[in-house]
Amino acid sequence: MITLSKKIKEERERKEKGRSSSDTRKGQKISIRDALLTKEAQEMEENIPDTCQITFKDPDKLYDFYLTVVPDEGFWKDGIFKFHIMIPEEYNIKPPYVNCSTKIWHPNISESGEVCLSLLREHTLDGSGWAPTRHLKDVVWGLNSLFTDLLNFEDPLNVEASQMFEKNKVRSM
Repeated sequence: MITLSKKIKEERERKEKGRSSSDTRKGQKISIRDALLTKEAQEMEENIPDTCQITFKDPDKLYDFYLTVVPDEGFWKDGIFKFHIMIPEEYNIKPPYVNCSTKIWHPNISESGEVCLSLLREHTLDGSGWAPTRHLKDVVWGLNSLFTDLLNFEDPLNVEASQMFEKNKVRSM
């Protein structure tokens, strides 16, 4: 399924045979990001939670994909939530960009779709933000956990949603 890995393999074989990539690929080089994504996308698909599904609109663009989360417990049980994930060229130094394309009332997701998840932050004081040692599977598991155990009502992105939860906590439990 992942065609970029085939391209990387072909590129290595050409280099081993002494032909330059400019002879066969018109000067295109495979970026570090794309080389990392070839491995990580496969790892991510093999280790995905049962409540998630990944969709690549273009198998040659592993840096642009969609995640669908269907929680099987909690407040959002059986809802269908879609996230658009874009991986910047500076990956794995910079974290992926994530936007929730499903309208949702959630303390950690703004009405415009911004997502508040510590591992998506470039810099954090407590060290819980993005680090080059993190992988795409961590992002998928983190987004999935926003619907169960990673709810943050103490430092919400959507203050109104958090206040509403606090106000109605007794009725919802």
